[in-house]
Amino acid sequence: MKLSEDAITRVVLAALEEDAPWGDVTSQALIPADAVVTAQLVAREAGVLCGADIFRAAMTLTDAEIATELAFADGAEFVAGDVLATVRGSARGVLQAERVALNLVQRLSGIATMTAKYVAAASGTKARIVDTRKTTPGLRALERYAVRCGGGHNHRYSLSDAVMAKDNHLAVLKANGVTDVTEALRAMKARLPHTVHVEVEVDRIDQIEAVLAAGVDTVLLDNFSVEQLREGVALIAGRALVEASGGVTLEKIAAIAATGVDVISVGALTHSVRALDLGLDIRA
Repeated sequence: MKLSEDAITRVVLAALEEDAPWGDVTSQALIPADAVVTAQLVAREAGVLCGADIFRAAMTLTDAEIATELAFADGAEFVAGDVLATVRGSARGVLQAERVALNLVQRLSGIATMTAKYVAAASGTKARIVDTRKTTPGLRALERYAVRCGGGHNHRYSLSDAVMAKDNHLAVLKANGVTDVTEALRAMKARLPHTVHVEVEVDRIDQIEAVLAAGVDTVLLDNFSVEQLREGVALIAGRALVEASGGVTLEKIAAIAATGVDVISVGALTHSVRALDLGLDIRA
């Protein structure tokens, strides 16, 4: 489940360069060069931690002499008031790294916390909660790691990983005179390695049989009502995995999971989550 050191370093270095391309002029002008400080990462609200190693990397990549002691591991639950980490070292370095370190750990912990709520709401069913490609450009590896920290799972990582024929793909075929969806999908599968997973999106019940006839692996039921999802699951009857997507909210997730779908993809886990309220408090 861990992120690679290279993935962390790449993102953190880019963020530090963006935030202080010529250094932190405020700290350089105001704070003595030999000043040292102890600071604590403190939770202002309850949640699930994600980004502990990223927080530490922001500090050490700013100043290798800054020491960071982590009190909680990624995936751990915490409550308001908990001290999640303690840093000691150059005051200039800590102040320069503060915003980048907080931005990343707050966002990732927000994703992990929201994912945990969706997973809990779907408990007792077979439905797997997964993310989507609706991630922040450049932060996909980190944000999808945060989903895993919250107990969720990842969908395909990129366009290169698996076939996912969506409504616009089928609309392009139709606009170019291709009307036999089954045959088009069969021809596509013949061009693919046998190891490639094939998923096709439908937005109406009457589209399902044509897709199943092509031998696809997963049928995505897009923006179906709970009643339609139940009908779709019964119609597919184990001939393919069933994914539900579109309009999925925390309030609806339990009812959606109870329909018998195998997978529920939730774009909101990454595209509209709120950063968790964490702060860096200087200690005397």
